[in-house]
This record gives sequence, structure tokens and C-alpha cells, in this order.
Amino acid sequence: MTLALLGTKIGMTRVLGERGEATPVTVVKVGPCVVLQVKNRETDGYDALQLGFVDAKPHRSTMPQIGHAAKARTGPKRYIREVRLDGPSSVKRGDVLTVERFLEDEITYVDVTGTTKGKGFAGVMKRHGFGGLCASHGVERKHRSAGSIGGHADTGTGRGVKKGKPMAGHMGTNRRTVSSLRLIKVIPEQGLMVIQGSVPGANGSLLMVKKAKKKG
Repeated sequence: MTLALLGTKIGMTRVLGERGEATPVTVVKVGPCVVLQVKNRETDGYDALQLGFVDAKPHRSTMPQIGHAAKARTGPKRYIREVRLDGPSSVKRGDVLTVERFLEDEITYVDVTGTTKGKGFAGVMKRHGFGGLCASHGVERKHRSAGSIGGHADTGTGRGVKKGKPMAGHMGTNRRTVSSLRLIKVIPEQGLMVIQGSVPGANGSLLMVKKAKKKG
């Protein structure tokens, strides 16, 4: 199966090596995740696991959500995500998956998926890295503007703004995946994973940690 679990980002820190070198790491609280449903090719057309993470208050959940979770002998969950599988799995509905599964499979590299921080409305210099206009004497006060947007030099066909033109707009809150991050340490007693480097999202945001596809 494709090993994947849900977790929350706690924050960043650093670990020191044997020679005193500092390595930036991210601490993630992973699991426990309850298997709410097991899908298979016979009934659903594909193999997948539906994972539930973080208990939700029953009075803030609908009756279908409560009934669906009751089939797995648990309460309603705040986050529900589906994980595709390569084939049939031995995991059953109601099983609780913890970070110890990464220790059992000896995972050394992981892929982390999350939602990036929202930056609001941003200009082209912040959003796309534009250099801006000249700041010499006599230039109009629009140094951080995008400049001309209607030129037909991009494709050489007609007037108007071309599709995909980098412009100012909403920045952030995008789904991003960082691949092949080294798993420094797993602390099963506290359900923590120490991952080298940074991961998308703010502290406390939802993450999906799964076995790396390219490494390990």
C-alpha cells in the first residue's frame, strides 16, 4: 500500500550533528488516523483508504457524518482524506494507523503535502519576482508596476492580454507537495516526526505525509 498519514505542523527547529553542524527540521504531529472506509475495485472501481483525523464535536456534525463514522466504531472527524492504493490492503475499517508504521517499513524519505500560507493580494514583484521599472531620475512613480501587458511580442498574434500572463493577484493558499524530504527521526511515544527542511503551511495546519515516490 501507499503509506500515508495525516498530521499537523508544529513548527521548525534545528538538530545538531556529531560535528556541531545545524540542520533545519520541521516537527510534525502525525496521527492517529482512523480508517473510516476501505474501497476496492469490485465495489468502487479502485483501491483506496478513507482516513479520519482529529475528533469533531457531534453537535457540529451532520447525522450522515456521525453514522458513517459509527460504522468504524469512532466519532465524527474534522478532517477526512482519501489515500489511493496500488492494490488490495490488509487494513480494515476501524483500524487506527499511527506513526509507528513508518518505523515498521523503515521509511527514510517522505513527501509532504499541505496548503501554503495566504499572502493576500500581492503585486508582480512579490508574486512573480519581477524586477520593477527603472528608479532613475525622471521616472514616473510606478517603479513596482508590471509595465506593459498588452504587447503582442509574446506569441506574435493580435492584441490583448495573453492567457497565463503573470500579473498581480491573490497569492498563497495553494496545495503544494514537497518531495523527497529526509526523515530524520520518529518519536512514536509522542507521535512526532522530525523532517529535514521546510514544509508548506502555517503552524497548526493540516499535512499529509506519505512515503516518497522518488527516493527510499
